[in-house]
Amino acid sequence: MELLTPQLGLFVWTLLAFLIMFFLLRKFAWGPILSSLSAREQGIADSLETAQRVRAEMTQLKSENENLLAKAREERAQLLKEARETRDKIVNEAKDQAKNEANKIIAEAQAAINAQKMAAITEVKNQVGKLVIEVSEKVLRQQLSDKSAQEAHINGLVNEIKLN
Repeated sequence: MELLTPQLGLFVWTLLAFLIMFFLLRKFAWGPILSSLSAREQGIADSLETAQRVRAEMTQLKSENENLLAKAREERAQLLKEARETRDKIVNEAKDQAKNEANKIIAEAQAAINAQKMAAITEVKNQVGKLVIEVSEKVLRQQLSDKSAQEAHINGLVNEIKLN
C-alpha cells in the first residue's frame, strides 16, 4: 500500500517539480504554442476565405462562359444563315447568267440559221436565174421558125430541168 499513499516529502518535491515545469513551459513553450495555434487558425480562416472567393469567381466565370457560348452559337447561326443566303444568291445568279447565255446562243444560232437560209434562197434564186438565162439562150440559138417547134423545144427543156 505504500505505492498508493505517497509520503509528504515525495508530494512536495513532485509539486515543486510540477510548478517549476509549469512556469517554464508557460514562459517558453505556452506562448509559441498559442501563437502557432493562432497562426494556424488564421491560415485556415484565410484558406476558407480564399476558397469562397475562388468559388465565387468560378461561378462568375461559368456564367461568363455560358454567355460566350450563347453568343458564339448566335454568331454561328448568323454566319450559317448568311452563307446559305450567299449560296442561294450565287446559284440564282449563275442560273440567270446561264439562261442569258443560252438565250444569247439560241439567238445567235437563229441568226446564223436565218443567214444560211437567206444565203440558200439567194443561191437558189441565182441558179434559177442562170437556168432561165441558159434556157433563153438555147431557145434563141435554135432560131426556130415554127411556133410548134418552139413549143416542143421548150417542153423538152422543161422536162429536162424536171429530171435534174
